Amino acid sequence: MKFNKTRNKVIGGIFIFVMVVAFFVMPTGYYLEVPGSAESTSQFVKVNGKHDKKKGDYLLTTVGIVPGSPFTMLKSLGNDFETIYSREDLMGDENSQEYFRVQQYYMKSAQNNAIQAAYSAAKKPFTKKYLGVYVMDVLDNSKFKDKLQIGDTITSINGYKFKNADQFIKYVKKQKKTSTIKINFLRDGKKKTASAGLVKLKQTKRYGLGITLTDNTEAKGNPPTKINAGDIGGPSAGLMFTLQVYSQIANKNLKNGRIVAGTGTIAPDGTVGPIGGIEKKVYAASQEGATIFFAPDDPVTKLIKKYDPTYVNNYHLAKRAAKKIHTKMKIVPVKSLDDAIKYLEKTSK
Repeated sequence: MKFNKTRNKVIGGIFIFVMVVAFFVMPTGYYLEVPGSAESTSQFVKVNGKHDKKKGDYLLTTVGIVPGSPFTMLKSLGNDFETIYSREDLMGDENSQEYFRVQQYYMKSAQNNAIQAAYSAAKKPFTKKYLGVYVMDVLDNSKFKDKLQIGDTITSINGYKFKNADQFIKYVKKQKKTSTIKINFLRDGKKKTASAGLVKLKQTKRYGLGITLTDNTEAKGNPPTKINAGDIGGPSAGLMFTLQVYSQIANKNLKNGRIVAGTGTIAPDGTVGPIGGIEKKVYAASQEGATIFFAPDDPVTKLIKKYDPTYVNNYHLAKRAAKKIHTKMKIVPVKSLDDAIKYLEKTSK
């Protein structure tokens, strides 16, 4: 009897230990979006083979995505700077590898746009090379489902080379629905070929490859600029990369010894667009000692309000976050690269 009691205590102790460990580390299928890092853009950018050595910093800001355990999810409740997302909310139908590839594409696109916007603003020459169409998704009914992957770049179709995605789409429209299509594409820098038929595209009367695509381009300027962001993905560093490149190629010391942070997508014409998780980015920038934070001041249109009556734009979300953490960092609204440049010029005197 005594032996049984001892054994039960041991088993009970082990059970309690396992439950406690599970509470802290067990995967839940949910993720937490938390404040990430604020990184100096100068470490990622080289103009004419040189990093920017001028005093001060431009900081790109990130969010962190971490798997949620029962403990971390419970702890995050009521925390304005931690948000719980399901896997589907974050990645949709993509697996982790596909999600990473798409985020890397967005970063590459942001870098190309940054070069175009910076060189245009500095009135410096640049060229834009068309690489092909980038595969963003392969539909389940596509006959290329097991032949193409997210991240592939299609360079030709039936030997025909195109100059943009629109030309590609128009060419495919002209093909007979019974046609066999041969494509050449790049995967991780290696040339590959695949052939398959067309499929009827949902909610249309057209036939196509059954892929979601976008243009894949490469911008090069004079003097030459190289941007290597490593494992950082997504488009939100566009504005800060543009400021870094512009300052170097125009030889302007806009930082003037200050730590300038911010976020926002960048279009080739210099338009700044909204991003997600700006509250966490404000927090990260403040922790790194930034005194200025550029926030996209995207217009809240009637159409946006129609579909989302509660929508608040990036600038106002950033202002709220700054107030909550009692930071002295100045939140500056920007709609364009020019807005950011003019603010830095005006306040550096």
